[in-house]
Amino acid sequence: MTTKHSAGRTLWRHADFLKLWTADTVSQLGTQITFLALPFTAISVLHANAFQVGLLSAMEFLPFILVGLPAGVWVDRLRRRPILIAGDLGRAVILGFVPLAYGLHVLKMWQLYPVAFLTGICTVFFDVAYQSYLPSLVRRDQIVEGNAKLETSRAGAQLAGPAVAGGLIQLVTAPVAILADAISYLWSASWVFLIRRPEPPVEAEVHGRRSMRRGIAEGLRYVWHHALLRPIAWCTATSNLFTSMLWAILVLFAVRELHMSAGLIGLALAIGNLGFLLGAIGARRIADRIGIGPAIIVSAAIFGPVNMLVPLATPSTGFAILVITSFVGGFFGMAVYNINQVSLRQAITPMRMQGRMNATMRFMVWGTMPIGALTGGVLGKAIGLRPTLWVAAIGGLFAFIPPLLSPLRSLQRIPEPAEDEPRHGSQALAAWDDGIVAEGRVPHAVEES
Repeated sequence: MTTKHSAGRTLWRHADFLKLWTADTVSQLGTQITFLALPFTAISVLHANAFQVGLLSAMEFLPFILVGLPAGVWVDRLRRRPILIAGDLGRAVILGFVPLAYGLHVLKMWQLYPVAFLTGICTVFFDVAYQSYLPSLVRRDQIVEGNAKLETSRAGAQLAGPAVAGGLIQLVTAPVAILADAISYLWSASWVFLIRRPEPPVEAEVHGRRSMRRGIAEGLRYVWHHALLRPIAWCTATSNLFTSMLWAILVLFAVRELHMSAGLIGLALAIGNLGFLLGAIGARRIADRIGIGPAIIVSAAIFGPVNMLVPLATPSTGFAILVITSFVGGFFGMAVYNINQVSLRQAITPMRMQGRMNATMRFMVWGTMPIGALTGGVLGKAIGLRPTLWVAAIGGLFAFIPPLLSPLRSLQRIPEPAEDEPRHGSQALAAWDDGIVAEGRVPHAVEES
């Protein structure tokens, strides 16, 4: 039944969505500061080498391998809003340790690793709950609009964040700049706390009878046997593997090979992130024009090759190349690709499977990031920064192939979700044991172009 919060066609009058949007906007701005300030702390304050910087990046994403799948089961068993609040508060406390230790003159490189790891654990639970929470907050036909607005905020944060981060780092040092991110998480938690729309009740079946192991297996089977989710997972995982390899050493490369300051790197990323903002605005129009499946494939085919410019950078061209790669990658990769594929995933997945679907996708697509980051650090130290950037750029060229060879290439609009399989009885359990997932059978929903 439509409530007063969702009666309009637009989310501008949806009070609870606006609270979530406000929380996310400031939090995203703070996250951009740490994105630059944490590696700068390692590089400029603690004099880290390529391997140490790569390991630091790997520690941030390692939790997606270790706890990503159980997180999905827990998210489906619990209310999502308290998880979001706990995730924000946890990250605020953990990140607050860095400026505190720096102020007491006891900050060491080894201390940054648990900070990155524990922050990553909080991020795992927050992200899985966050993507699972939106479909319960807005109507199904508002999901794309909701994701577009959230991605627009992220685009705005990525537009302003690097410039703010670069200025703060030069003004108050990198460790102190991280304090701004800790404060942003406190802000985010306070706004999520104010959301009043009730969540759907947690189903007793998921909460009681099914074990953690069985819940994880259901999430894996659901994604693996789904004709649309599996190619998206392969595409994103491949892209993240090689992109994280590149980004693990990019700041180090910019500082030591291109002789760029924190302020200049931040300015280049800020200008380039205009692409993210424009992409977030135009993502839905592109999908409406060429179809949501082709929009996913075309964007994946474009955001990979642009990284070939990075290893060609010199001190005289480095600024321009960072701007170009950030613009194209932001427009097609972080905006057009992400908005459309996340919206598709949320719309075709039953509410009771949202947590496990998102956790499984996170496990598959973010699980490659610590591997890529660690590989980037190892290769950067062994063969040099520029050759490692070439390996990463070439590897990312092939990410678009899985969706190209899937039903996505002829999917014009988001299909209706398949009906849930029976929630009780031996027939449903047998279906899972045989690896048959009712929601994964979607050929009938694929339209010919």
